[in-house]
Amino acid sequence: MSGTRVREMTLDDCARVAEIRVRGWRTAYEGLIPRSYLDGLSVPEDAARRRRTLEQGDGVVVNLVAERDGSVVGWACHGPHRDSEARSGEVELYAIYVHPDVLGQGVGQALLRESADRCAAAGHERMLLWVLKENAPARRFYEKAGFRPDGAEEPFEADGVAVPEVRYARVLTGGGAD
Repeated sequence: MSGTRVREMTLDDCARVAEIRVRGWRTAYEGLIPRSYLDGLSVPEDAARRRRTLEQGDGVVVNLVAERDGSVVGWACHGPHRDSEARSGEVELYAIYVHPDVLGQGVGQALLRESADRCAAAGHERMLLWVLKENAPARRFYEKAGFRPDGAEEPFEADGVAVPEVRYARVLTGGGAD
């Protein structure tokens, strides 16, 4: 993890974050999500969406990037738990993606730790996230960081195909990923 710096995302980071996100989807979800869906992902469209989201944001959703040697190599995003009309006080990790060239080098751990630490400092007691049921590497990553499935499942639809997701939860006690 040495040499990794986590900071808040800026508009200047949007293109690189989109590149990491799209490449991350195509790498991590190969064989789990229909190829047609993965092929339809567009870096320019994703970058434009990220820019709009940051420009219109009210600070409730937090976007973080991880840098190494001045280059963005990862991205994470968290905010209020999305499944509840009434705010439960729980927080959700919406996304975390790391450039495939630095997988396994602690970048994801640094992003997750910073997200969890910020959420704990803001008074949140529990963090939730959704992960594809068949994404064994991601599930191991989250379990190593103290997350556990809480029994909730739902399908994510990709080009008409239901892809099952499971929800994970972790009590926030002030520490992020170990």
